[in-house]
Amino acid sequence: MKTKNSVVTVGVFDGVHIGHRAVIKKVVSRAKMVGAVSIVVTFDPHPLKVLRGKRLALSLISLRHRVKLIKDMGVDKVIIMKFDKILSRMRPDDFIKNIIARKLKAKEIFVGEDFCFGRGAAADIGALKDIGKVAGLKVRLVKAVKNSSGIISSSEIRKLVTSGKISDASKFLGRPLSILGSVVSGAKLARSLGYPTANVNPHHEAIPPSGVYAVKVRFNEKFFKGVVNIGIRPTFYDHGKDVEPSIEVHIFDFHGNIYGKDLEIIFVKRIRAEKKFKTIDSLIEQVRKDKKTAKRLLAY
Repeated sequence: MKTKNSVVTVGVFDGVHIGHRAVIKKVVSRAKMVGAVSIVVTFDPHPLKVLRGKRLALSLISLRHRVKLIKDMGVDKVIIMKFDKILSRMRPDDFIKNIIARKLKAKEIFVGEDFCFGRGAAADIGALKDIGKVAGLKVRLVKAVKNSSGIISSSEIRKLVTSGKISDASKFLGRPLSILGSVVSGAKLARSLGYPTANVNPHHEAIPPSGVYAVKVRFNEKFFKGVVNIGIRPTFYDHGKDVEPSIEVHIFDFHGNIYGKDLEIIFVKRIRAEKKFKTIDSLIEQVRKDKKTAKRLLAY
């Protein structure tokens, strides 16, 4: 059976934000039009982490979440390339000719108008077009998505997320703000209060500030409603500084063993800040009110 030609794009795509989505949509649409395979090539770890040799700020989303969001857009294949010193030293023409054109059988590549690649990001669109002519690869540009301050970036969205500006972050993501994490065993404190929760490990994704939020929860391609608490549980623990917040989600009318499974938590609206309660009874009463508020906010 003859292998199909492909239409590709290449990038880190951290956050899969509205700018990334504009490029990926073009790839999927064009591939369907010409009967080709749509391919997204991404990298892990982040190239800057390897090249700069120092710890970067948290990625906006994890690799697992990134791949899931890309596949949700209808992409046929997501190829994860290990980014290391060897790959960083590969000549731009070798990368395009040998990997993109030859191995992936790409006939077209879609990139943003600010696309740069190769050692030191020295190769620009002009270089890509020149290499493409030799490799039989058509280069198609996608206009950059901008806001009032310039081209939308993952780093700017990360700042919006961590400062609690959920609406703005969702706008620039081109989708509701969400985190993907695995359900892990917890202290079962909420269960003792009558409100069982799933403790979620977000795999170092950027998360909103501590507080209580109305959320939707995606599990096994089904959507549920719930409420999530992000914080250090001050009513139960007298923590010092620099404690990593826990994420506990109570899913309404849900019964099942989901330990070790992935949940996508989709943020709808912040209900209140986290606080320390004087008594357990006052905490239980507040949780009851939070659940009622969340149900009202999610009643659509």
